[in-house]
Amino acid sequence: MSTPIGPADASKTPRYAGLSTFARLPRLEDVGDVDIAVVGIPFDTGVSFRPGARFGPEHVRASSRLLRPYNPAQDFSGWEAVQVADAGDIAVNPFHIHEAVDAIAEAATDLGSRVDRILTIGGDHTIAYPLLKAISAKHGPVAVVHFDAHLDTWDTYFDEPITHGTPFRRASEEGFLDRTASVHVGTRGPLYGKGDLEDDERLGFSIITSEYVEENGIPAALDRLRRRIGDKPLYVSVDIDVLDPAHAPGTGTPEAGGLTSRELLRLIRGLADLDIVGADVVEVAPAYDHAQMTGIAASHVAYDIMTAMARAIVRGRGQ
Repeated sequence: MSTPIGPADASKTPRYAGLSTFARLPRLEDVGDVDIAVVGIPFDTGVSFRPGARFGPEHVRASSRLLRPYNPAQDFSGWEAVQVADAGDIAVNPFHIHEAVDAIAEAATDLGSRVDRILTIGGDHTIAYPLLKAISAKHGPVAVVHFDAHLDTWDTYFDEPITHGTPFRRASEEGFLDRTASVHVGTRGPLYGKGDLEDDERLGFSIITSEYVEENGIPAALDRLRRRIGDKPLYVSVDIDVLDPAHAPGTGTPEAGGLTSRELLRLIRGLADLDIVGADVVEVAPAYDHAQMTGIAASHVAYDIMTAMARAIVRGRGQ
């Protein structure tokens, strides 16, 4: 294997200059074989409250310019071990949800045939549904760890079955996720009724609330997570509103009482030795952000997920 091409050299090109790729990594078209592709999906037609997540990929890329190759928390230099590249954006119809999700599934399937793993930056949470369709075609039903303030297993909004509040219901109904190994983390706040929780359990999810994390701590939450996931291939979906608005104000449906950015990063790092086959980080809405707080949090979450993916690839090669 050739030596991976890493980020632009900050001693030669200032971090605030040059192409706006994630972490200043090379573009997909500028390198050969790629192990991990970072791709944006600037789509927010499925939102139910504040719009603006269509500008999330651009904002997260701009917020990622200070990331560096060596991740001390995981003691691993992911970009030096595998080839990571920015694949640009999947541009889809902003006026037709069903056409958009079909296009996302097709594009993700095509990209997934050319790279080992995909890390997606949204966009609203609607995109998780077609992404799970693509990943399940490659790996079969996957365990899903869903970090979010909300369940996202509701049925419809205004009789529309595909929105940012329904992706995991549709994915469960269509067999894209493993109902024995999937879990929400960080949920909180009001629901429409107790039936929401009953539906969610029937659809195959366990729940670790933000209150559980506060009361029992990260080790207890990780123990529950890891026992639930087992050794299944894992898809990680992160709605940035899992964080408290104090840490991530720039999102469309904020809820008080969320995780801190430190807690979220520790939880992701606690899963880093598992086989993370795909991931998304969604719902960053820069119009409501301040000083890139939300974008920086999202970029660091993506960085730790990417590092974990790189470790999984290296393990698979027996290195």
